[in-house]
Amino acid sequence: MPLASTPPYALPADLSAPTGGDFLRRHLLVPLLAAVAASVVLMAGNGDQWLADLLFHWEGGQWAFKDAWWSSHLVHRGGKNLSTLAALLVMLALLRACFDARWKPLRLPLLYLLLAVGLSTGVVALLKSMTHMDCPWDLQRYGGLRPFVGLFQPRPVLLGHAACFPAGHASAGYGWVALYFFALRVRPQWRWAALAVAVATGLVFGISQQLRGAHFLSHDVGALAVSWTVAVLLYLLMFPPAKTAPFKEEARA
Repeated sequence: MPLASTPPYALPADLSAPTGGDFLRRHLLVPLLAAVAASVVLMAGNGDQWLADLLFHWEGGQWAFKDAWWSSHLVHRGGKNLSTLAALLVMLALLRACFDARWKPLRLPLLYLLLAVGLSTGVVALLKSMTHMDCPWDLQRYGGLRPFVGLFQPRPVLLGHAACFPAGHASAGYGWVALYFFALRVRPQWRWAALAVAVATGLVFGISQQLRGAHFLSHDVGALAVSWTVAVLLYLLMFPPAKTAPFKEEARA
């Protein structure tokens, strides 16, 4: 077969095949247990309030960065636009993969990436509307008007609607943890770098919101846990063991 007709991307079977319990243990069970442990410390152990107290007092007994240009416009609004732009670029790449035979091996991985990011942010938004938790800036402890109501405590009707858990803005960054699995299919040696970029983006978004008083740390942990779980489950759905085959065999067919 001529070299020019060989697709430039390979689908490595050995690393990317979700076979055996080890894959589920490393990619789903261990991360979820870590997220639950962190949430218990932060929510039940008052770690959220401890950190928020430090930030609130450091900012002079107010959320001094709530309306700051760098936090509300650059990171918050600009971050949303950046995530949207990245999704549009993935869509364009997927469109090219549908018409360019050289990019054919990328079709399913790109579709996976697009769906994973969209589903992650969508699930976080749905959970926000169901959990009815307040943002720190709304609480009496931090100059607001509402008492704190825990995740599993009944919320008085008079308090009205709240939608701060999990963290929506952080999910615009953490949703891209699916890049780990995209790289696992396309370039396994890039998977840790891809994951680092996604986590770093989520951290920037999340820390900025915490400094504004918009979220507790546990809200960001929840967003990361949802994003990672969606990415793993969708990967298992779209790349089951029966559909995983060495690239060399596919190229010869």
